[in-house]
Amino acid sequence: MEAEIYFPPPESQGGWRYLTRPEDVRQVGGMDTVKLDNLLQTQELLLGGDSWGVAIIRHGHLVREHYTFNVLVPSRFDVWSCTKSFTGVTWGFLLDDSRQGLLPGGEKVDLDTPAYLFIPQGYPLSDPRKERITFRHLLSMTSGIPGEDHMVMGIPTATDVGPFEHSLGRSPNRYGRPAAALIGEPGTVWDYSDPAIAHLALAFARIMGKDLDPVFQERVCQPIGIENMSWDVQGGSGFIGPHTNAHTGVHISAREFARLGYLMLHRGAWQSRQVLPEWWVELSTQTSQEINPRYGYTWWVNTRGVNWPGLPRDLFAASGYRSNRCYIVPSLDLVVARVGSGPTVWSENELIGGVIEAIL
Repeated sequence: MEAEIYFPPPESQGGWRYLTRPEDVRQVGGMDTVKLDNLLQTQELLLGGDSWGVAIIRHGHLVREHYTFNVLVPSRFDVWSCTKSFTGVTWGFLLDDSRQGLLPGGEKVDLDTPAYLFIPQGYPLSDPRKERITFRHLLSMTSGIPGEDHMVMGIPTATDVGPFEHSLGRSPNRYGRPAAALIGEPGTVWDYSDPAIAHLALAFARIMGKDLDPVFQERVCQPIGIENMSWDVQGGSGFIGPHTNAHTGVHISAREFARLGYLMLHRGAWQSRQVLPEWWVELSTQTSQEINPRYGYTWWVNTRGVNWPGLPRDLFAASGYRSNRCYIVPSLDLVVARVGSGPTVWSENELIGGVIEAIL
């Protein structure tokens, strides 16, 4: 490994340095190409007709990438709930700006600030206990707002219902599932909740005076060279919004997703610049609460060794529907980004475990 840490230029300027010869992958990347190739080819055979791509970064080199026949290097996919990690990263700026006295109007916000102080659209409250929901609860999935465990999945709405109105408990989604009543006192229950995460888009826009997407583009994409990412909005058309969709809707390629992973691998630093608040990178990628130790603050974590048994404890990941993932293992100097249209059911341990097994 080189003494000076390498950071890739944008794709338009050459992009990742890469290794192709097996001896270079072995000597420079420290990985076994036979194992990697067998793993990726087996993945394609087993996962049928789904479209996907994988980029593997080791020691700052693109040591292997693999795409199904209908996917190109710059092909972008909606990475679904990986978007939550993008939201969490962007919230790190807000929290750090508050620490430094840089929020508009000198506002002060931390993890224990009551969220509804900055969500006036939520009044009157659909449940009085919502007054006790903090940003810590929203970012760690402990708000009590119902989610997947209670069949409140995504934020699909009928034509005459706004997505944020559903998230705030004003109306059920198109399947008739409400998010109005909490499933427990905030901080005492864990449920993977898209309506809860949607609150973060509303509060962010209120506090920062900007939506999540333009802040992420300015403060992450530009300094680290992500050139071709888009982030959906939701709402509007007579309803609350439009605002950046906090729970899904980032469209990105495998190589560019790996850039975010590489930034996280280096604790938020890129070249000589501290792009992300280092304290937030550290905090958000560890267990955030005791109810579900597998979850940090919008990142899935292995702090207790229970999420990916047998794999490194410092492994953490952005995780989304249809097997979209970005795995980061700082102790191994490893990033694995996978984007695709599926499958919906898949053993992620076979991929990340197989990649780790290929390390010499």
